[in-house]
Amino acid sequence: METAASQPPPAAATTSTCTPQTARGRHVFQIEGYTLHRGLGVGKFIQSAAFAVGGYSWCIRCYPDGASEDAKGYVSVFLRLVSRNAKVRALYKIRLIGQKTGLSPAPCASGREVFDTMNSGEAVWGTNLFMKASGLEASAGYLRDDCLVIECDVTVIKEPLVTEDATKPLEIQVPPSDLPDDFGRLLETREGADMILKVQGEYFLAHRIVLVARSPVLSAELRGTAVAEHNRGCITIEDMQPAVFRALLHFIYTDSLPGMDDLNVDETHDMVKHLFVAADRYAMERLRSLCMGILCTSLDDSTVDSTLALAEQYDCSELKDVCFKHVNSSSRVGDAVARQEAAYQRLIRGKPSIW
Repeated sequence: METAASQPPPAAATTSTCTPQTARGRHVFQIEGYTLHRGLGVGKFIQSAAFAVGGYSWCIRCYPDGASEDAKGYVSVFLRLVSRNAKVRALYKIRLIGQKTGLSPAPCASGREVFDTMNSGEAVWGTNLFMKASGLEASAGYLRDDCLVIECDVTVIKEPLVTEDATKPLEIQVPPSDLPDDFGRLLETREGADMILKVQGEYFLAHRIVLVARSPVLSAELRGTAVAEHNRGCITIEDMQPAVFRALLHFIYTDSLPGMDDLNVDETHDMVKHLFVAADRYAMERLRSLCMGILCTSLDDSTVDSTLALAEQYDCSELKDVCFKHVNSSSRVGDAVARQEAAYQRLIRGKPSIW
């Protein structure tokens, strides 16, 4: 017979919790003069402005004459993921808003889908047969004063967080010696952040899932084994100014460039050039195209040389063509050929710094 002293000690108990992380947003798309859009044709759509949920950019599409031949006579509605190079799990619900009561018992389109723009140009989910066009136009509840209101709820499902103890909050593990004194305040500025990025002594918070979704280069870097060597979550970004990285993060989260009203013309031009370089570095094609468009439209005699050097260094043929067209169409026509030859010679002699 076993005695109490011979009984093995009780096993140590541990617990863990897997919590789904979500971000929810709502957008209201108001279509004025709705009947004027009728007759656009099958497959033709009107689209809301882009809105952000969960660090991604979205928009609502409405097809007044149906999205396909099978949907002729119906209104089709869809939710589109605008962000490029992204793969997102999301719940969505699209409904009409009754303008008399504010309630919308029907119709409604909803689902839980994976929106993927990694390998294709489009990621849309919704329904072809949302509502009969004739029924909608006869309804004073939904179509009032020729105005239609569509509401869309989006819930982005992020990667789950696992904690060892449900009573303890998730903490970002970084060496205390590598953090500024006011890091506690900094942590509060971006809810749920799990990445710390250090740029020339300044610290930025971000969500790993957003960075991975927005840039294939960041995806490779953050998913690779090298991450374990980066101070357990504190990543140092080399060769970039803090102001440029701040603007880059703004684009990553909003799919738009930040306001630059506080910069003069030269400072704005320099910022856009830096963002062009960052876009090339992180393979963010949409940002690269936006910056190229701004550089093309703002080109003048004082910026053409540095812009040409940038285009040559980063092999941007469209930007080079615009630079040469500007040189050839300059008011100093007699100097055009000499200026173009001089630009080529400067590039041949060692590709001067664009900054």
